[in-house]
Amino acid sequence: MQSDPSPKPLLATLQGHRQPVAPIWLMRQAGRYLPEYRALREEKGGFLALAMDSDAAAEITLQPIRRFGMDGAILFSDILVVPMALGQKLWFEAGEGPRLAPTVQAREVLESLQNNAGVLEPIYGTIRRVAPLLPPRTTFLGFAGSPWTVATYMIAGQGSREQAEARRLAYRDPALMQALVDAIVEQTITYLLGQVDAGVEAVQLFDSWAGSLSPAQFERWVIAPNARIVAALKGKAPIIGFPKGAGGKLAAYARETGVDALGLDETVDPAWAHAALPKDLPVQGNLDPLALIAGGAELDAAIDRILAALAERPHIFNLGHGILPDTPIAHVEQLLARVRGGRA
Repeated sequence: MQSDPSPKPLLATLQGHRQPVAPIWLMRQAGRYLPEYRALREEKGGFLALAMDSDAAAEITLQPIRRFGMDGAILFSDILVVPMALGQKLWFEAGEGPRLAPTVQAREVLESLQNNAGVLEPIYGTIRRVAPLLPPRTTFLGFAGSPWTVATYMIAGQGSREQAEARRLAYRDPALMQALVDAIVEQTITYLLGQVDAGVEAVQLFDSWAGSLSPAQFERWVIAPNARIVAALKGKAPIIGFPKGAGGKLAAYARETGVDALGLDETVDPAWAHAALPKDLPVQGNLDPLALIAGGAELDAAIDRILAALAERPHIFNLGHGILPDTPIAHVEQLLARVRGGRA
């Protein structure tokens, strides 16, 4: 950990310095719950068109900073740009989500993919536009999907709650799975270093489907690849690891990956996390997104429990997963007022 803290509260927390008021940002804070986002999407087109339009994506990244004064600005993009850079075609089906082709279920398919890293240039352009426009206290966060989660999409061609195709492939042909994960690791390292060079100050690794794996598979497909990415970025920018659903495997993930901070999903008891995780490790989380929708006294109580449980370690307040589209703006304002205790 660094001895000289950043003047930016969120970045200082990632450096291991506990703040008098927990800094706050929300996963998916630039998105569908904001009327200004919906208006821009109506004008510009679909999600992917927005993400690959540097001017539009910069505007969306800045929207929650202008409205709420969040301590962190999260780059508006998508984890599936890495498969695009590896040569898959990405599109979004209305009402159904992302689609990728060709699906990687045989070695010859993986070997046929043509590197298309130039597709990432508009994202670096977004970062270069946003960085000089952020308030002095605001930390600029980049991100990527972790290799296991990205691989599940590349194999199935779409999202899957059970990740059955990827899990079967990992058992049936571990050499192919390893080759795919290796390709994702290398592209992700290049991508994140590019984000840092363009102006982000910290990054988050989203492993949305980490919870579907057995302990041995978790070690191989979550911990080991993420450790390689963290090692490649050490000294470049702090890294938040977010292995959603990892549960009791969180402590091993924290120790073995070397992440600078650990994101907790809403199923993790923050008091347990404080007791089980390395003493000075910064943590992030972990309000249930549905508690934010509920609002009122239940929201206040949930916020207070998290703040109390994590008061003795560096803590970034966040949700346990992404903010939901039907979240009332007033409840986000209630959350910010409660966490900040009156600070604007």
